[in-house]
Amino acid sequence: MFFKCNRSQKFLFLAGAMIISAGFAGTPAVAGQVAPPPLVLSPNLTEPWVMQLQPRVQRRATAPVQRRQVQQPKVRRANWWSPRQQPVRQQAKPQRQSRQVAPQFLPTVVDYNGSRKPGSIIIDTNARFLYLVQKDGTARRYGVGVGKPGFEWAGTHKITRKAEWPDWRPPAAMRKRRPDLPAFMAGGPENPLGARALYLGSTLYRIHGSNQPWTIGHAVSSGCIRMRNEDVMDLYQRVGVGTTVHVI
Repeated sequence: MFFKCNRSQKFLFLAGAMIISAGFAGTPAVAGQVAPPPLVLSPNLTEPWVMQLQPRVQRRATAPVQRRQVQQPKVRRANWWSPRQQPVRQQAKPQRQSRQVAPQFLPTVVDYNGSRKPGSIIIDTNARFLYLVQKDGTARRYGVGVGKPGFEWAGTHKITRKAEWPDWRPPAAMRKRRPDLPAFMAGGPENPLGARALYLGSTLYRIHGSNQPWTIGHAVSSGCIRMRNEDVMDLYQRVGVGTTVHVI
């Protein structure tokens, strides 16, 4: 049976047929559920397969995110050969002489088998030791300071005088070398002769104490024999005037 229809009816009929055919071609509709839109393949086959199956209406063309690069300030390397940019080197500080007496120069008792009589004094200027010979085959050994180069001497003398906290009168020859020295200095802790002095014969040399104990063991004097104040006080009470002193 054929029906006659006008143009508008034909258009409605064709539209309905297209809708029905699209429904059969897609996923069967379930009651109460809206059918999803048809899938459209992306023409770019290099995209991931998930993106290829997404409906075209849901895809958004997003431009790649460009990270802003922060330019770091250029660091200029110092020219180590340029005199203006050379690093400042710290100058080595001069080493101070130690204010401590070396342990080997502290008083001790040692064996003695030499020919000097007990009670005599032997001063070894090379080793920087003073020995007081005792009766039992031993000697009391003390560290000393001796004459600096040009002021060395050797010989045998006797102690002709003893003094406690002696005054100091620098010889004329010493004052000529050192015009800054006073003509006289009273005895006391600041006096270079220290706490005790043992005068040797008619010479200008003495065995005396020192207010610079760190010089013991060194060649620093003008010929005198220096000792620590506590050591010269110990020696002072053990010897008397007339004691023989051998300087070697």
